[in-house]
Amino acid sequence: MSYKTIAAAPLTPHIGALISGVDLTQELNPETVEDLRQAIADYQVIFFRDQQLDPASLKRVGKYFGELQIHALKGLSEEHPEVRKLHADENSKHVAGEEWHTDMSCAAVPPLGSILYLHTLPTLGGDTMFASMYAAYDALSDRMKTYLEGLTATHDGKLAFGRFDPTGNFPVATHPVIRTHPVTGKKLLFVNRGFTSHINEISKEESESILAYLFRHCENPLFQLRFRWEPHSVAFWDNRCTQHLAIWDYYPQLRSGYRVQIQDDQ
Repeated sequence: MSYKTIAAAPLTPHIGALISGVDLTQELNPETVEDLRQAIADYQVIFFRDQQLDPASLKRVGKYFGELQIHALKGLSEEHPEVRKLHADENSKHVAGEEWHTDMSCAAVPPLGSILYLHTLPTLGGDTMFASMYAAYDALSDRMKTYLEGLTATHDGKLAFGRFDPTGNFPVATHPVIRTHPVTGKKLLFVNRGFTSHINEISKEESESILAYLFRHCENPLFQLRFRWEPHSVAFWDNRCTQHLAIWDYYPQLRSGYRVQIQDDQ
């Protein structure tokens, strides 16, 4: 891929690239923003090293790509309601994202993407896995693609967030099982273990079996990238065509940072 202001080093055949030539702590010019938009379309998730951000500068970066979305769970502060603190230590009972999911697919319009900045990391572990839902769709048989076309699935926020807030009132939404990306025009598989409760047009038993197969299929290592974090790294993923998993293998060590989500206007 060719860009005017950045360089991108692909990390796997299907997904991911490490971006260089940009300083996210500074104002970005329009050409750089356009290059980053294209890199997201090309690689689905892009990564940056050595970017010392704070909540305000992380918000500034996110706003180049759209309005920021307030998460279903509590924001960082009154000053930064769009920023979510992601923090795990010796007192944690759960961590965010410890099963495969697409961020907030329970929303009527799930976020376009998410940007995660980690400043503090364990001495070893704490990687994040990403999976391409383009690759997952492409690997389905033609018969399965035909079967799934036109089906919809329910995505329930309580499945993911109920353990953090059992009394919370979380969104529920319906989305196509096979989705077409609004920018690239590519088809992708849009169900995930974290939020998808059932397929609507078939029986409960059939839905359970089909979803069990699709969840396992989406988690195939052939579609995946494993990102090893370093302090002050940033990951920016297109939420519409990826899933991810935060690996909690570092307890009781500390892993901490901030995340913003970008609204989708497509």
